[in-house]
Amino acid sequence: MKKCAILFAAALATVSLLVCGGAAPEPPQEQRSALFVWGGWEGHEPKQCVDIFAPWLETQGFTVEISNSLDAYLDLEKLKTLDLIVHTFTMSDIKPEQERNLEAAIRSGVGLAGWHGGLGDAHRSAVEYQFMVGGQWVSHPGGVIDYDVDIVKPGDPIVKGLKRFHMKSEQYYMHVDPAVEVLATTTFTGEHAPWIDGVVMPVVWKKMYGGGRVFYTSLGHVAADFDVPEAREIVQRGLLWAARAAGDDPPRMNIYAPLLKGRR
Repeated sequence: MKKCAILFAAALATVSLLVCGGAAPEPPQEQRSALFVWGGWEGHEPKQCVDIFAPWLETQGFTVEISNSLDAYLDLEKLKTLDLIVHTFTMSDIKPEQERNLEAAIRSGVGLAGWHGGLGDAHRSAVEYQFMVGGQWVSHPGGVIDYDVDIVKPGDPIVKGLKRFHMKSEQYYMHVDPAVEVLATTTFTGEHAPWIDGVVMPVVWKKMYGGGRVFYTSLGHVAADFDVPEAREIVQRGLLWAARAAGDDPPRMNIYAPLLKGRR
């Protein structure tokens, strides 16, 4: 009898919501967790950038932890429980155990995401780390300059609906893994380095490292760069993709494959 009364009360509450113009509550979304680790060269404003994206990720249903120490990587078992690690630690040294644990966590299936030098110019002597990220900064000719970003995979969920946009920031020249899936590029004019006139350089990419998804964009020299709506949107979508909250794994890529056609 008591069970019937409870079921009736629940049904009545649902009917009341509908009659009053309300809607029955949606089932809770899957809970995900993210760790932001920031530090290194302060010129890239790592904390200010984290303060943009960490609260936003919480609005997407994530529990978020923030650390400004690489010692956050010392507990491998804890790292493996996460859905996403956002690393923003320009230059600086990383200790062997910290690096090994970070890489092991990503290989196990945890997502990795980041921007500009915080991910793409961190720990310059750690070559396995660079292998994981998929690229390494080597120059920004002219410093802060005007340049355009072109969307080259308009059907991908990270850049879908976005069109060419303009930045006034550092235009990163990078050494890039040919196995990354490139979503956006920039073209160098040669004004500041004539020998690279016309070079097309990846700006946004995604890849796998073991079982983990890796998202990177060279945008985001300072926090104000994310006032550009497209730059902010790309990072937000990239975080969700790396955490497996959206999209699919990238296909296997090799930009040099066309050069090998017909060869034995």
